[in-house]
This record gives sequence, structure tokens and C-alpha cells, in this order.
Amino acid sequence: MPRKPRIHFPSAVYHVIIRGNAGQPVFFDDADHCRYYLLMQEVTVKFGCRIHAFCCMTNHVHIVIQVGTIPLSRIMQNLSLRYTTWINKKYRRAGHVFQGRFKAILIDADGYLLELIRYIHLNPVRAGIVSQPTDYPWIGHHAYLGKEELPWLTSDWVLSQFANENSRSRKSYDEFVLSGMNECRRTEFHSGLREGRILGDDCFADEVLQKAEQQRHHPKSLEEIVDAVCEQFSITIAELAAVGKTRPCSEVRGLAALLIRESADHRLTELGVMLNRDVASLSQAARRLAEKIHLNPDLARSVSELKAQLHIV
Repeated sequence: MPRKPRIHFPSAVYHVIIRGNAGQPVFFDDADHCRYYLLMQEVTVKFGCRIHAFCCMTNHVHIVIQVGTIPLSRIMQNLSLRYTTWINKKYRRAGHVFQGRFKAILIDADGYLLELIRYIHLNPVRAGIVSQPTDYPWIGHHAYLGKEELPWLTSDWVLSQFANENSRSRKSYDEFVLSGMNECRRTEFHSGLREGRILGDDCFADEVLQKAEQQRHHPKSLEEIVDAVCEQFSITIAELAAVGKTRPCSEVRGLAALLIRESADHRLTELGVMLNRDVASLSQAARRLAEKIHLNPDLARSVSELKAQLHIV
């Protein structure tokens, strides 16, 4: 069954959870955390998004992010790829740092943003790492209290909900966070309340689904996707479907398979019929290409641009 496409529209707010590959650590020292901070700052500038809260745990990250016109998938791909490149170069390793597809819950900011930010900033407390949120260094809580300068973290909207004056709003915010110290894990912040990807009531869900549908372009046909891939590499569909395992064609088939696999409108079986290949070989080719993308920023950029051209989010 094809994956449902990410829900995207300008100003959408998401709770993003991204975990280490196979549960392994993603941060190994303070310098790694600082690099991730720098990359979060850069994506806010490059993609016109806002980060309202974050918590960097040893083996996973929580981020509350509000997008502009650029879809969340492109933002997170850029962030994860560049951080993976940093880690692999620094520690002379190869492979994935983060596991598969990140989790993203679209939230009704008016109804849930305050509670979600409190929940995220208390994550180290719930995990038993610290007894107070101020004892954990790698969260946005310190910036909300005015104890750390993070220009890329958007805190003014949340603080304005408590008071107009900074000192009063920060004090009220702090009291609000501490009032949730005994709160247990809240499933809705991880799985949403509708379709496993939306946190809001039925009216909110219906509204955002309608917005997302209005934003979506008419889905590209299978032929259009394959044509675009062939055009980028200056080969024909006939060459792509020809018998043989020559490297250029094999890699291009991998790219076509990767795009189809991430599309909500087509299946690999359709591509297999078109290119006279079995699904298993196409899936393997897509997997090999995905591994190369994590190690090659130029390739990742090209694939990202092609996805944007074909409206594959």
C-alpha cells in the first residue's frame, strides 16, 4: 500500500521525531550538538521555516517546526543529510545516522502548541535523565527563560500567550512548564488523533486536508516521472528498459525506483512492467541509491530538486 503523502501547506506546524538508526546514538559529544544547532539555524534561513521548540536526546530528536512554502520533507532531508555528512567525516565512518522516514504529526497550534512545547522540554525529565528541565542543556527551554541566546529559535509567539512583558511572560511560562512535571507519555503527541498524522479535532483535520489538497498539483503520471529521470541523465526509456546491468542505466533505474517508491500515486510493480524488471531488483537499486544519497551531498541535491520538480513530497 503506498504511503500517504505528507500534508503540506504554508504555515503548517509539525511535531517531528527523528531517531538514530537501529536506536543508536546520534550525538557523541558537545561539538555534535553544537553542529546540529548550527544546521537548524541554517535551515530556518534557507527554507524560511520557524523552529518553536526542540529537544536533542542521545538517540533521537524532537522538533516543533512551522514551514513556509518549502515542504517539510525537503527541510528534514537537508538537515539530516548535512548532519550525517558531518558525523561520518568526523568519526571516519559510513552509513546512516538516522533511521528511515522521520515521524511528523501535523498539529493544531491554537489547541496544542503550548502543551506540546511543555511536553518536549520536559522529555529529559520523563526519561529520568534529570530532575529539572533546566538541568538538561540541549533543549529550547533555556532560551525561553532568557538564559541562552538562540536567535533561530522562535519563542516570542508562545511567550506572548502568557504576558506582554518579557520577564512576566517568562515567569508564567516557567510555571506552566513546571506544572507538567508529573505528566506521563502522551500518545497523541506521537501518533496524532486522526490518520496517525494529525493532532486536532475533526474540523481542524478536515480543514488541513482540504488545504493540502488545494496545494497539491495534479499527480504526475508514471511516464512523466520516468521521462524526467531519463531527461536528467540524457538516456531514453528504451535504453533504460534494455536487457543488461550497465552501471549508468542501473543507477538511473534506481533513481526512478526511489522516486516511485516515495510517490503516493504509483507502485514499483507498475515501473517493473514498464522497464521489464522485477520488483525486488528495483527495490534493491532504490536502496543502493538511497545509501549513496546520504554520502553524496551533490547527488542528494539533484534528487531533491527532481522531487520538487515532480511534486513528490
